Amino acid sequence: MTVESNSLALSKRIEAVSPSATLAVDTKAKQLKASGVDVIGFGAGEPDFPTPDPIVEAAVVAARDPKNHRYSPTAGLPQLRSAVAAKTLRDSGYEVDPAQVVITNGGKQAVYETFQVLLDPGDEVILPTPFWTSYTEMIKLAGGTAVTVFADSQTAYVPTLEAISAAYTPRTKAIVLNSPTNPTGAVWSEAEIRALGEWAIEHKVWVISDEIYEHVTYDGVTTSYIGAVVPEVREQLVVLNGVAKSYAMTGWRVGWLIAPLHVAKAAAKLQGHLTSNVSNVSQQAALKAVSGPLDAVAHMRAAFDVRRHLIVDALNGIPGVHCLMPQGAFYAFADVRGLLNKPLGEKHSVATSSAQLADLLLEEAHVAAVPGEAFGAPGYLRFSYATADDLIVEGMKRFHEWVVNF
Repeated sequence: MTVESNSLALSKRIEAVSPSATLAVDTKAKQLKASGVDVIGFGAGEPDFPTPDPIVEAAVVAARDPKNHRYSPTAGLPQLRSAVAAKTLRDSGYEVDPAQVVITNGGKQAVYETFQVLLDPGDEVILPTPFWTSYTEMIKLAGGTAVTVFADSQTAYVPTLEAISAAYTPRTKAIVLNSPTNPTGAVWSEAEIRALGEWAIEHKVWVISDEIYEHVTYDGVTTSYIGAVVPEVREQLVVLNGVAKSYAMTGWRVGWLIAPLHVAKAAAKLQGHLTSNVSNVSQQAALKAVSGPLDAVAHMRAAFDVRRHLIVDALNGIPGVHCLMPQGAFYAFADVRGLLNKPLGEKHSVATSSAQLADLLLEEAHVAAVPGEAFGAPGYLRFSYATADDLIVEGMKRFHEWVVNF
């Protein structure tokens, strides 16, 4: 490449980042659908329910109010920040100052800003694995390095404290806690949460707690909040959350972070240059959501529970597939290593990796799932069951027939 052409190249920073695998699968599935192919998608983690009516009505009223047609404070509408603080006390069991809350354009922006304000080049972040696909790329964009700690089904996808300790180095700046977990549906126990919090205090490590699936748990299992279980950790804790998953509001793009005041101010400073304020109409909708009862959340959770059993039972009925029953979120994380290097489908296609398997499953059986490589876990497929019951039944039927009928 000449000097002149090199000057027109993209930055090394962005070239090092991988596209979102979940969105890539969803996009490919939608492209096939647009071309007339009947695809059943289990890719994107998006509830198929409409946003509850009272929330939508609040947005309609807000859209007609001229005060919402203008810029508003970068860190969020004061009444929404106060409502998030009140919601934290109600749900998580401890008090935060509204000044510690920064409203962001979706939960993803909260994650991105957290890594940007905490990490310097060369800093390391311990990342329990399987992990949400965007964590690693956002850590890269902040100049950091993700240090993965893998946990398989033998420990219900929760790493031991010994494994976490083994990953610690003098460069360790933070550890990510995501419970309930995407992609596995694992829920960390209170004892595991307490041990992690005490470890973080001892090692002076930031805890980044992603609690976006807090209300989506089953079988009497509940989310344990590290800020409540280990109060002393709050001075080195950043909580990430939003309305997307609990209230079926993925498209409204409202999330938040809760952090020590100096961190919250730094995140707001960054956001001031990045996006300024979140849409005021969406913020008013989120205000209605977090201030209201959890009735709609309970209704959706009950539906997810039925779907959870449908899909896990079906997956475990496919030869070569094994899937633990998730305790939270709305994902089934299936071990498909038993299908690799074997002829599958009418074409006797052979996949040597779960990424290849996902491609073949989409192309030949028209079923979309996300390969485990996206989550640091080759040999697995993630299926989102945030979709209709009949689609789950049909999708699993296609998967089963593709495996056994050749």
